[in-house]
Amino acid sequence: MFSDQRSKRVIFLAHCILNQNAISDGTADYPAAHREVVQAILDAQVGIVQMPCPELCCLGLDRGDPLGAERPIVVENTRIRREMERSEARLWMEELVRQVTGQVLEYRRNGFDVVGIVGMDRSPCCGVNTTSDENRELTGQGVFIAAVQAAMAGLGIRIPFIGIKTENAVERIEKLLDAECADQE
Repeated sequence: MFSDQRSKRVIFLAHCILNQNAISDGTADYPAAHREVVQAILDAQVGIVQMPCPELCCLGLDRGDPLGAERPIVVENTRIRREMERSEARLWMEELVRQVTGQVLEYRRNGFDVVGIVGMDRSPCCGVNTTSDENRELTGQGVFIAAVQAAMAGLGIRIPFIGIKTENAVERIEKLLDAECADQE
């Protein structure tokens, strides 16, 4: 099965890497997507799976405050984090976690290599190495990435999680892809 031209390698990306239009007001670095990140992944012949944006799904485009861009980013991100920790958002986010883990399981069940999960550092939801809380950027994970990682661990799935920022994005992606290639040899 699946003996056609597909590479059978996929990487899961935070929604905003492919769609900057989904992120909170005042935080977009690109008009559409992180083109260089996408190109590096495609050059490595790895398929891209876009994870859902928990903030967009749970809070909407304005994240519950159309004036959020008037605050410093980490202050607004802390407010967004608090909103995402509320029970209504948490329930919806749990469903999004089930969707992501279900897709990972399906790919793996069919012999695909899931190269990793890539989040956006500083994000209150999708940060891997850093997140926003207490009105500043702190070491730690966003609420969505932490939930996905816990769900994966509960299922016994071990795949790399990396966080990127605009200034180190391509370098981090290439390092992940290089490590993954070395593991296959």
